[in-house]
Formats: sequence, structure tokens, C-alpha cells
Amino acid sequence: MASSQGKRLSFRQGLRDGLPIGLGYFPVSFGFGILALSRGVPALGAFLISSLNLTSAGQVAGLSFITAAGALTALALSQLIINLRYSLMGISLSQRLSPRFTLPHRLLASAFITDEIFAVASSRREPLEPAYWYGLSCPSYLGWVSGTLAGALAGDLLPASLTGALGIAIYGMFLAMLLPPARENRAVLFCILCAAALSCLFTYLPALSFFSSGSGVIVCAVIAAAAAALLFPLGKAEGEQEADRA
Repeated sequence: MASSQGKRLSFRQGLRDGLPIGLGYFPVSFGFGILALSRGVPALGAFLISSLNLTSAGQVAGLSFITAAGALTALALSQLIINLRYSLMGISLSQRLSPRFTLPHRLLASAFITDEIFAVASSRREPLEPAYWYGLSCPSYLGWVSGTLAGALAGDLLPASLTGALGIAIYGMFLAMLLPPARENRAVLFCILCAAALSCLFTYLPALSFFSSGSGVIVCAVIAAAAAALLFPLGKAEGEQEADRA
């Protein structure tokens, strides 16, 4: 009885912690729903994409590949590069799980790892319980899925000028994620500027026109990340960051 009550309390605590995440996901996924509709994806298709995935950057990149009829190998490679960080987050969280987190629970929980959920779960001092994790994940997942569906359905009703403006809202989220660390870390800033410059080259240079848009994104990401790693090793980047703060 006490165990059942403890699970309910843990689940409720997870719901309270996950509610702000879900509310934040709704407007972002609303923009994804409109973006999907503008690319020719029906509302049901957009809903299924968000229902089976929980990765904003991965979904936007995947949407570009799908609507451009890109190669499946390039699609898979782009998703691997974009979402590789979730594997590292999962490894980190695995050290904080309670003994009640059995293998089936771990496999199910891994589908709901996002940057925000990881940050909230990592801040807890107590071991992570399955009940808490599911409570934390539910509003986040529902906020993402319901926002996508609302955006896809609203796209047919709203004026074209408004849907066009809302369709770029998700890119605003990416800027909000990139700018704060770029201001504090020179390595991040260099990586962003390098990737942007390479993207312009792949877009406007005729010699590079044989690359598809999706393949170009992968090449730019790999080159920019490799250059940042070579020029700003981890110890050096951390030292510069501490010097800037001082």
C-alpha cells in the first residue's frame, strides 16, 4: 500500500515538473505542424511524425529529406548525427536510476529523452523512479503531439501570411538554443559561424551543386564540428570560458 502511494506521489511530482516543459513544447510544435503542412505533409502525417518521434531538430531535418525525396541512407545518417547526443544523455541518466528501473522500463523511457527532460531529471538528488519519469514525460509528449496537430489543422484555416510567419517559429527556437552558449563559449560560436559559412558555400557555389540539401547539411555539420574540436580542444575551450567569466 505504501509502495503504491509512493508511486502516485512520484508520478504527480513528475507531472508538476513536466508541465512547464509541455507548455513550452506546444508553441514550438505548433510551428512544426504548420511547417509540415506548408511542405505538403497532411495533418495526419505531421501528427504521426511527432507521435513517433520526440526530437525537434531531427524532425525538421527529416521533413526536409522526406519532402525532397532524399536518399534513405542520407536521412538515417543525418538523424544519427543530430540525435547522437541523446545516447550520451541516456548513459548519464543510467547512473541515476533506481533498482526498480528494469530493462523494459529503460527501453520505454529512452524514447522520451529530450534536452529539457534530461536537464530536469539530472537536477534531482534522489534516484530516478519509473513513476517519476513517466510523470515527467507525459505532459512533455502530449504538449509536443497536440501542438503539432493543432498547427497542422490551423494551417488550413489561417491566412497564408500568418502561417508563413508561424512556420519559421521553430527556427526561432533553434536560435534561442544556440545563442546563449555561443555567447559564453568561443568554440560553440566558431562552430555555428563555420557551419553557416559552409552552408552558404554549398547553396550558392555551382561546383558544390551536386550535393543535395540534406547531404550538404550533414557535410557542413561534420566539417564544422571537426574543425571546432581541432581548434578548441575541451581543456582549452573550458579555460577560455572560465577566463571570459572572470
